[in-house]
Amino acid sequence: MQPRMRLMQPLKLLAIALSLLVFPVSAAIEAYQFQSDEQEALFRELAAELRCPKCQNQNIADSDAALAQDLRAKVYEMVSEGQDKQAVVDYMVARYGHFVHYQPPSSAASVIIAGPILLILIAGFVVVWRVRAGRKLSQRSDIQVDDERVQKLLGEAIPSASSSTPAAADSPNTSANKEK
Repeated sequence: MQPRMRLMQPLKLLAIALSLLVFPVSAAIEAYQFQSDEQEALFRELAAELRCPKCQNQNIADSDAALAQDLRAKVYEMVSEGQDKQAVVDYMVARYGHFVHYQPPSSAASVIIAGPILLILIAGFVVVWRVRAGRKLSQRSDIQVDDERVQKLLGEAIPSASSSTPAAADSPNTSANKEK
């Protein structure tokens, strides 16, 4: 066997292996035929809005799970029958719970879940506000204390300045003493 032929054998095997890898991907693509563009748009909207109950945070359009394929088929069936978006969502919620919908409605359960989180956020805001207000008050009181000290020092300095004038008069180098 020639050296060139030896090199071609692994490349042919690699090409065959790659073509086998592509085949299952193309088999997973589903093609639905719709009667109108509105139905197709509704199907795409619902497929993006409904969550796959089996997968971790994937909608039924992105999921490859068998359950997501079944849900897509059910959505297609309901949309083809002419049912509106709310009817499809209601059916899915009745069957799989609110988890299947990315926009669950507000309910008492959601308030119970979100209530403590909201209270913690409010308490944190109040603590931060009180700490900041305390710092500002402390800075103001420090400034007032400093102002009082300055006033006190100035008050002491003024009498000492006035008391220095008689002392200056007593000193021998004053102008009154020079005239004598």
